Formats: sequence, structure tokens, C-alpha cells
Amino acid sequence: MKPLRLLAIHAHPDDESSKGAATMAKYAAMGHEVMVLTCTGGERGDILNPAMNKPGVAENMSAIRREEMAQAIKAIGASHAWLGYVDSGLPEGDPLPPLPEGSFALADTDEVVAKVVAVIRQFRPHVIITYDENGGYPHPDHLKVHEVSMLAWERAGLGQYRPELGQPWQPLKLYYTHGFIRQRMEMFHNLLIEQGKPSPYSDILERWKANKADVMARVTTQVHCADFFEQRDNALRAHATQIDPAGTFFATPVEVQQRLWPTEEFELAATRVSTSIPEDDLFAGIDEQG
Repeated sequence: MKPLRLLAIHAHPDDESSKGAATMAKYAAMGHEVMVLTCTGGERGDILNPAMNKPGVAENMSAIRREEMAQAIKAIGASHAWLGYVDSGLPEGDPLPPLPEGSFALADTDEVVAKVVAVIRQFRPHVIITYDENGGYPHPDHLKVHEVSMLAWERAGLGQYRPELGQPWQPLKLYYTHGFIRQRMEMFHNLLIEQGKPSPYSDILERWKANKADVMARVTTQVHCADFFEQRDNALRAHATQIDPAGTFFATPVEVQQRLWPTEEFELAATRVSTSIPEDDLFAGIDEQG
């Protein structure tokens, strides 16, 4: 297959590592060009790793997260660009407080779309990865990423749209990434219980009981990428402020994950080429028709 290009659009540093990192590492290793576009700097992220809850970290969160991002991208083998917006934070409370002024979720949508289109026209991706209409989970920045990604998908190839942003480029396939699969977590949870070990999956599975939606019913594409789970985990560990090495991401040994669930899951949301569902390749149909 000829080298192709993949663009993953994410809200914050660390999103790329928890959603499709092994797939991106696989395609990069195959010689394809992979780029991650991060829309915000993650400035309002909480310190989620107890080991990083120490003086100087919260005060320098922006600079620290930029360095974490650089290390994660190195682990994946991709290139990277910042869109330049400020993290909106995750509002909490009842009623929810207003979003901070100047944050990404409140940014002018047309302005953001134009910036994303400029990246698309420069990088010229064949495939785009983004979030579904629920944002993966309803963080305001994730919802914004979905909105602007869908508009950029439509506008990037239109010659009459903002010609000053570069030559039109029409991506061929757009996917939603589904990084958190109930059945996968249930499998790993049950294995730990059978072994008489505590399961860190219990809390999230309990929260999911109220949500009857089955993400696997939406999945069209499972990419076999078990050989790149170590790179995914290295990318996750690079985000030391956000990822607890004793937490859920690392509760099941890599070799067990490789044996029991060797794929990452995606949903083909839009395509301009013919393909057959189910797929095992995000580039399916492109080398023949693209």
C-alpha cells in the first residue's frame, strides 16, 4: 500500500493516548504519515496522579502538559500540532457553573473551523479521526471538537470556502474513535474477580449501569494493533499529571490485553469511497480508489 495520511483531532493532551494510540503507532510504523491535532493546552486539567500532586506542578500545568505531550507523541511516532485554544475545564455542580471566558468551548465556531481546515489543507489527510456527537463523554471541549471536525470535513474540499487557507483538500473517510468499551472492561473486570484480585474497573462499570447504550453496536472497524500496546502505554505514562500508573489503564497486563482484546475500535461516520463493513483497516478502500 502506498503511504497515506491520518489526522486525529483531539481536545486535550492525553486524549490521543487513551483513544487510538496503538492504531496510530501501527500506521506510523507501516510508513504512513500520522498527525495529532490538539485543540487546547489542557491548562485546566486536574492532577490525577497522586505522585504528581506536589509543589510547582499546578502552577506550571501549561508548560508541563506541553512537555508531556511531546513525550507522548514521540512514543506514538506521530507528528503534532497545537490549535492554540485554552482548556475549558470540566464544569461540575448543580446547576453547572458557566464556562470560563476565553475557553475553547466558547470560541467562535467559524473561527475554529477555519483553523482546522487550514491544518487539513496543509497536511492533506486521507482519513480523519474525531469524537462522536456525545464527545466520547460530554466534556464541553469534546463536544466542540465533534462540531468543528464535522464542519471542517465538509468545507476543506470546497474551493469557494476560504481560498486563502490553502488549496482545497477532500478527506476520504472520517471515523469516531471509541476508546472505552463496556464489554472490554467487563472482560478484564471479571478476570480479576476470578483471580481473587481487586478490580479498579468496578466504579466505572457501576456508573455505566444507568447508560443502556451499547457502543459496540456502533463500531464498524476494529484495528488489530496488539503489537503496539506497549507504545500506547508509554504514551499514556508520558502524561504523568493525568494518568495514574496504578490506575485503570494499567490494571490488566499488556500480554493479557493482547490475547483477550487485541484491537482498537472505531465507527465509520462518513466516507467518500466504497468499503465493506466490518473493517479492520482505517484506510480500507482508499489505495484502490483514493
